Amino acid sequence: MRNINPAAYLVPNLFDPSLKRTKTRDGYGKGLVKAGEKNPNVVVLCADLTESTRSLWFQQKFPERFVQVGVAEQNMASLAAGMAMAGKVVFISSYAVFSPGRNNEQIRTTISYNSWHSRPGKEINVKIGGAHAGISVGPDGATHQALEDVALMRLQPGMTVLVPGDDLECEKATIAAAEHPGPVYIRFGRAEYPSFTTVKTPFQIDRITEFRSGKDCTIVANGPLLYEALLAAEKLNREIDCQVLNCHTVKPLDGAVLLKAARQTGCLVTAEEHQILGGLGGAVAEFVAENCPVPVIRVGVRDRFGESGEPEELFKAFGLTADDIVKAVKKAVGMKRR
Repeated sequence: MRNINPAAYLVPNLFDPSLKRTKTRDGYGKGLVKAGEKNPNVVVLCADLTESTRSLWFQQKFPERFVQVGVAEQNMASLAAGMAMAGKVVFISSYAVFSPGRNNEQIRTTISYNSWHSRPGKEINVKIGGAHAGISVGPDGATHQALEDVALMRLQPGMTVLVPGDDLECEKATIAAAEHPGPVYIRFGRAEYPSFTTVKTPFQIDRITEFRSGKDCTIVANGPLLYEALLAAEKLNREIDCQVLNCHTVKPLDGAVLLKAARQTGCLVTAEEHQILGGLGGAVAEFVAENCPVPVIRVGVRDRFGESGEPEELFKAFGLTADDIVKAVKKAVGMKRR
């Protein structure tokens, strides 16, 4: 087995079939509590989904700083903007299909627009927790599977967009979001994913972390597909030497690391549990096209809605597995050689 880049601080049994699996949303709940402990101005609002989003844990610890808005995501966004203007750091929690799906206009106008025009230090500090994102929601089906939320948030000026890879990274992202000026979107899932990072794994907003070095192709991934990317690189080990980058921050994009990777390996593959239009794949392709044109192959959902099924079944049906990333890498390397 090829050694993982030691600077990445991943778990030692990375490819063990019995690797611990956890829910990414648990990291959000733990992060809310820790953020609340560090800063008494942190408050949490939820749209009738406290247990599902794990906002319940904050409510239990700080009931005086929690507001149950009910099934009113648009009101929740506007209320959060007002509270943020009064000096609070406000987290709003719901399913991603509802927030930012249903309340996109309120997020745009009351949060992003006001923050964009504010003075430094007076930004609108609303942090949007989009739970149950992607097709891994499973049997809930297409109506509850947000596949366009990253694109919606990427388009809003001044919005920071985070897509953590496991529960521990989601916890770090939540704590970091509380300290980051301006609006932040954090996307996380419902299903159990491998927990492969550690407390020592670096996390910094707007920084890409190299999880594996390589010279033939770069795989840029986030969310649950970050682990699939590591599996793909291992499967290709004797044939193609793959670099794996953790791009948990989709916006702002770490252009310096991407530019270096494009120049060194000459081709890229992106992998995400989201539409290939407007998400991580779109962001990377746009940047590379303008700065260092090399082949970019995108692994993700291709212009379709989700459907009901177990997460593992859906990942195979939608082409989001390690084997699909392997095929994309071979295609990208072939294009580079031509």
